[in-house]
Amino acid sequence: MYVEESPASLHTVVDGRTYYFCAESCMQTFLAPALELRSLKRNIALSVVLGAPILALSYVAVFPAWFPTGLLLLVMATPVQFIAGRRFYQGTWNAIKMRSSNMDTLIAVGTSAAYFYSLVYVLLPGDFPYGGLFFDASALVIALILIGRLLEQSVKVRATEAIMRLSRLQPRTARVVGPDGHEVETPIENVGVGEMFVVRPGEKIATDGMVVEGSSLVDEKMVTGESMPVEKAGGSRVIGATINGPGVLKVRATHVGSDTALSKIVQIVQDAQDTKAPVERLVNTISSYFVPLVAAVALASFALWVYPGGKPVSFAFTAAVAVLVIACPCALGLATPAAIAVGAGKGAENGILIKGGEFLERTQKVDTVAFDKTGTLTKGEPEVTDLVSFGERSQEDVLLLAAIAEKNSEHPLASAVLRKHAAMSSESPVPEPSKFMALPGLGTRATYAGREILLGNVELLRSEGVEVAGSELGTISALQKQGKTVMLLAVDRKMQGAVGAADRAKPSSKEAIAGLKKMGLETIIISGDDAVTTAAVATELGVDRYFAGVLPAMKSEIVKRLQTEEHRKVAMVGDGINDAPALAQADVGIAIGSGSDIAVETGGLILMRDDPKDVVAGIQLSRKTMSKVRQNLFWAFVYNVALIPVAAGVLYLLIGVLLSPILSGAAMAMSSVTVVANSLTLRRFVPRF
Repeated sequence: MYVEESPASLHTVVDGRTYYFCAESCMQTFLAPALELRSLKRNIALSVVLGAPILALSYVAVFPAWFPTGLLLLVMATPVQFIAGRRFYQGTWNAIKMRSSNMDTLIAVGTSAAYFYSLVYVLLPGDFPYGGLFFDASALVIALILIGRLLEQSVKVRATEAIMRLSRLQPRTARVVGPDGHEVETPIENVGVGEMFVVRPGEKIATDGMVVEGSSLVDEKMVTGESMPVEKAGGSRVIGATINGPGVLKVRATHVGSDTALSKIVQIVQDAQDTKAPVERLVNTISSYFVPLVAAVALASFALWVYPGGKPVSFAFTAAVAVLVIACPCALGLATPAAIAVGAGKGAENGILIKGGEFLERTQKVDTVAFDKTGTLTKGEPEVTDLVSFGERSQEDVLLLAAIAEKNSEHPLASAVLRKHAAMSSESPVPEPSKFMALPGLGTRATYAGREILLGNVELLRSEGVEVAGSELGTISALQKQGKTVMLLAVDRKMQGAVGAADRAKPSSKEAIAGLKKMGLETIIISGDDAVTTAAVATELGVDRYFAGVLPAMKSEIVKRLQTEEHRKVAMVGDGINDAPALAQADVGIAIGSGSDIAVETGGLILMRDDPKDVVAGIQLSRKTMSKVRQNLFWAFVYNVALIPVAAGVLYLLIGVLLSPILSGAAMAMSSVTVVANSLTLRRFVPRF
């Protein structure tokens, strides 16, 4: 919905930027993360401002003996317990309604035990001859845990900064071409699929579309990460929010609103950060059993210190509260989402979209990478590779005559010949033949300057009575063994030369294959092309093996065979259209290129650039992220399990020192800090090839 940007409109300011809204509900939804962050900061300030003097007054005699210090501590601790700590009670109640337990349960039980024990002591001091004020423990534990939550929230904010920057790039209006041909400035929300709009030099492209008229260079790096501007002309696709260069483009809108590439990028990354990986679901399951187990250990510790230990209730209670606090599995719950949030954000910065933690986990287990050939490892269009002269003519003459013969042809090979001529003779246009005839399945016949030109395969020349010598056949055969299509040139029924063309490998394909093999992965090509062509590409790139002549519907069967018969974990890399069944069948589908809707549906990883090296980067990122998850889980378990005996009183038995609940809270918070800091190191990730 279009919103007028005026002082009278509903608006708010976040990080120095003003946002306008159509309704209060929309604004509150937008502000939810910021409000949560603000609430955390307020509660941390409250718990620290009151917790620090509570700690000081608990250990330093500031007031005279007659002053009710305990009552003052109670007054200061109560807001911390029930205002700053309110979220933990809410979380506990929600868990109870679900007949379960969670981290909030442990926090609420531990801090409530310390608070209410101290409350009873203040009100009925005679019943506790050994003393027992633990307001400092409850207040500072709440403060430390809230600081850990703030760190977690900060991780999510940092991970989505790049995505937020992208969403802010969306233009607000489009210059739509009306039925009368006039341009009308229209809010972007009102632009429909099929409508035409004009993009002038330096402007942002309003929405995804297809170029109808004009040519230009478009800067797409904010979406794809590609550093160089991309040439756009009639038939080219453009991405909304990218920046037009020097030319004027007339574009037909193909995707609008939430269907645009930019909107889908934002949604995919948000989903990746919100969804749980299998390892995270396992951690949550463990936590649901871990909480009651810890509560049982705390009760057992309390009981054993009182009887048969013979210690006062205040001593036993200190040990029990320390167990509850130090075992709080905050870091355990933070271990996976923190790493996944940072990993997904880092991937987005590099043009690698990860659809969820589940795909990260699958990708790091992959041992085989299967590629579609055409358009994935190769450029997807034929290119002239060889110019051969069989007579006295130069290679330039051979190319010129071939271009004349192909000038009026619509065959892809004709386009390749004309592009090659334009590249070699940019200032010399191709002459127009006086006669032209396309011969389907054979080639073309043209007449220029009174001379007949034939360009096609061996069958064409033989049918026209052109003699092909043995040496010439040897040259033709050598080119064909390299997977090249050979066009033979004859002038006035005499052989003059040959033009070799092939779908060339992308410049980065060989480096990508080498990078995958260096990682210990097997590489495979699954192609619908013939065996000779597929073998030539596989040999050139160093691919381990290939399957040729495979129909699109059969690609998924080959992937399934690799999984079932060879027990391989397969990543399938394709353009996301013809390869959709194989992408869906694979353990991980990797859609390369930003063009197709089906890629978003079937790919677990979506690579915004047509660069095979991003496959290597995506797998490396998944491995690095899951490595961080395992490291985080290790540190979380070390803090939460190894220190439970210490909190229960093992150190007291050895050296006469009982761990304070405050120190337990600090140790617990340090585990969260360690997990967050370790996850943030992913921001330094750089792919290695």
